[in-house]
Amino acid sequence: QLQASGGGSVQPGGSLRLSCSAPGFSLNDYAVSWFRQPQRREREGVSSISSDGETTYYGDSVKGRFTISRDNAKDTIYLEMNSLKPQDTAVYYCAAVQGYTGSDYLKYDYWGQGTQVTVSS
Repeated sequence: QLQASGGGSVQPGGSLRLSCSAPGFSLNDYAVSWFRQPQRREREGVSSISSDGETTYYGDSVKGRFTISRDNAKDTIYLEMNSLKPQDTAVYYCAAVQGYTGSDYLKYDYWGQGTQVTVSS
């Protein structure tokens, strides 16, 4: 079970940093992705990072605004979200898998409980 944190409510143009960790096991050998699910909409891939941090992926709607990173010494993956827009409002989930880095959520084995991000004026 992964643990996502850092969500909250911000105004448009604001920033948040989400964190993902896995109490009880190490994420160092796993690719990790962030997904989000707005209310009454499909889950979508936001960003992914390979286990070694060398490969990253961003959804078109967040490119240039979001940055994914990982600190393997702290066993934590981060999603820095800047220039937030109302359409970024969603529950954000982190997920982990071995041997795959990408946006197909069906391939991911471990999921966190989600953290709510609300962007509103």
